Amino acid sequence: MKGHKRIEFIKFLIMFALLFIFLIPFLMIILNTFKTTQKFVDNPISWPVQFNFDNYIQAFDDMNFAMGFVNSIIITVIGVLGIVLFSSMTAYLFARFKWNINKVLFFIMIASMAVPFQVIMIPLVTIYGNIGFLDSIQTLLFMYLGCGVPFAIFTFHGFIKGIPVALEEAAAIDGCSKLRTFFQIVLPLLKPILSTVIVLDVLWIWNDYLLPSLVLLSPELKTLPLSTYNFFSSYSVDFSPLMAGLVMSLIPVLILYLFLQKYIIEGISEGALK
Repeated sequence: MKGHKRIEFIKFLIMFALLFIFLIPFLMIILNTFKTTQKFVDNPISWPVQFNFDNYIQAFDDMNFAMGFVNSIIITVIGVLGIVLFSSMTAYLFARFKWNINKVLFFIMIASMAVPFQVIMIPLVTIYGNIGFLDSIQTLLFMYLGCGVPFAIFTFHGFIKGIPVALEEAAAIDGCSKLRTFFQIVLPLLKPILSTVIVLDVLWIWNDYLLPSLVLLSPELKTLPLSTYNFFSSYSVDFSPLMAGLVMSLIPVLILYLFLQKYIIEGISEGALK
């Protein structure tokens, strides 16, 4: 019995040590937000002499944080809702209707996940630039749908296949249409996997720099990741306000994760098994 407790204690120490190692970069970023850039350059791993919030105030002003926050919220909310709605309905269609065309389309969706975005980004931006569709939030949302829907369909599809068809048959006997059956019977049962897809897509869209930098050209359309580039000049980088801006940008996503964390692992595991 004592040997078992000793092994459990050793496992706990190892897990705690690994957690601390993974948290070190994040903790260093937070500590360096309270230093001046010169202090950071001199010794990035030193403890701050005093904790002041000047860098946060400067980051809020230089980033035009309020405007970037609103743009990021609009793009993230609409993009995630669109991905969740279209992918869940499409996955339901693929899972319940055994048409040959569905098998082909599902295979194409899965195959598209193997194509890196970097391979298609130059032709994509060139085509949309030639027809005058760049510098538009609508175009960015359309691209996010195209990039995000295949993985979400794959995730929803495995989960929906595990839902008993008898529930839908009972609803049909009661006079429910297919659309009403999906929204009132199937969609509520997708809660664990919905939470997982929402968190993963929020993390992706909220933190994305590459795609908005290619599509959004006007300063008033900048998202928070694009706004952090204001701290880069031709010959120097204002590191401390930059890290303060990164911390402020992280807070909304961290809050969402804390609220939905109990569903994430459950949704991933159930979706994979089903």
